[in-house]
Amino acid sequence: MAADTALRLNRRGGEHLLVALIAFYLLAVSVWPLARLFVEALAPGDDGRPLGLMTEVLAARSTSRAFWNTLSASAGSVAISAVLGLGLALVTGLFALRGRVAMTFLILSPLLIPSQTMALAWIELTGSSSPILRPLGLAPPPGTTNPIYSGGGIALLMGIEHMPLVFLAVRAALLALPGDLVEAARVAGARRARIVAAVLLPLVLPAALAGSVLAFAAAVGNFGVPALLGIPGRFPMLTTLIYQRLNGFGPAMAGQVAVLALILVALALAALALRSLLLARLSVPVGSGAAMTPFEAGRWRLPIEAGVWLVLVVIGVAPMLALTGTALSPALGVPLTAETLTFANFSDVLSNPAVRRAFGNSLSLSLAAAILCALVAVPFAFARVVLRNPVARGLDWLADGPWVVPGTVVALAMILAFLPPRPLIGSLYGTMAILLVAYLARFLPLVLRPVVAAAETLDPALDEAARIFGAGAARRVLAILAPAVFPAAAAGALLIVMTALNELTLSALLWSSGKETLGVMVFALQYEGNSTAAAAVSVLSVGMVLALVLAIDRLAPWLPPGTLPWRVVPR
Repeated sequence: MAADTALRLNRRGGEHLLVALIAFYLLAVSVWPLARLFVEALAPGDDGRPLGLMTEVLAARSTSRAFWNTLSASAGSVAISAVLGLGLALVTGLFALRGRVAMTFLILSPLLIPSQTMALAWIELTGSSSPILRPLGLAPPPGTTNPIYSGGGIALLMGIEHMPLVFLAVRAALLALPGDLVEAARVAGARRARIVAAVLLPLVLPAALAGSVLAFAAAVGNFGVPALLGIPGRFPMLTTLIYQRLNGFGPAMAGQVAVLALILVALALAALALRSLLLARLSVPVGSGAAMTPFEAGRWRLPIEAGVWLVLVVIGVAPMLALTGTALSPALGVPLTAETLTFANFSDVLSNPAVRRAFGNSLSLSLAAAILCALVAVPFAFARVVLRNPVARGLDWLADGPWVVPGTVVALAMILAFLPPRPLIGSLYGTMAILLVAYLARFLPLVLRPVVAAAETLDPALDEAARIFGAGAARRVLAILAPAVFPAAAAGALLIVMTALNELTLSALLWSSGKETLGVMVFALQYEGNSTAAAAVSVLSVGMVLALVLAIDRLAPWLPPGTLPWRVVPR
């Protein structure tokens, strides 16, 4: 009896130690830096007045201008995201079209292409030397300003970039609708158009609104598009104002930009709160049943398919072709022909030490972040799902914090937390370590979510049997949970590599000489006026991401349903 009691206490001690280690990890890389940011923003002013710093920053004309620009561009982008996302989700979800997997992949491709690459692609597409529009006589006259350098251009690109958020929300709502609703409407004599307008559209509209609000939250924190379009177009937004203040004056401006970051956090959290309210108030339970069968398009199938492909070519394929065309041109402004086509830009960038260093830095950082996050996610899922530990459930909510708030806020939080020398580690500012810590904080949810989903599918009896035979927490994680969730962990880790490889928002504020990343390199080359080199680096980096997509797609048979969004299409 005494031996059994000692065994239980030892086992529980191991479980408590596991939860304590997870809590320490999250507090160190996520909670403490963000808390440090909030403390800095709420500091008194130079005259000692409470909240004086916040009052000074909020009263500044530059803050007001950046705030209203952020609101207007984000609102405009949401309108574009809503129209595109809802329309594409309804068409591809309601009709039995050919090539829906390929369509879905292209629709979701803006999630895979970095903001700065998308912005650069559209700059090359809409400029006077566009390799796509110039031969057609549709490019702006030489010497004129590219129309994409404007608030409208920023709204357009952010709308396209965040359109998949609306698409995914509407598609999920469509997949949840039982086919009995459509059959009942047909029995009642309703035609297909009326079924869509009166039955299906009202049921998916709450999801579309929720996805649109999520797109707004993403837009207010977007940095890549406003940086490449807004800075030269003299259209400041909150994210670019933070970057320019820190880039121009350094950490001495940390307090003031912390206030600007707090505005971004408030906007993002207000949007997420509105999303939860919309889902709670407007969602209608529809019951369960067999999935809805897509409509047969009949004689309209070819026009519908042509329309979808036309939209996808305009918003996705054409910009990337223009980017590739610029990368293959000998110089900006030289028409791309069979005689002028050259691979010299690729050769030049690959022979450039700074570019090679950026590739190496980005690969090492993304791989290290992916591996470490996966190693944390597996025991985290064990504590959250298998042990059902209440502390682990609270930590699960906190883990999403650095992903939910804008990346610029996370980067600033890292500066405030790790710029001063700390015991044992010293100052991390200006080192690769601060970039890695930022990546660990921001990208953990990308691997944690699929691992938790996979853990929830396991039979609890397996862990219970191991407990009965005296297995401790570590052994149960390694012998039972880890093998079962390995495919999900591998997919999540690859997703982190895909996302972090071309990341700019964190790196733009945290990089230092010799610590460049691919996102920073594209940004720097474009601002130096070396557009052909920037295009070449962008094409190479996108090619690496596509190779990773193919690798992760091979894991599809072993992953929980819904892990790969481009593989989820209505039947």
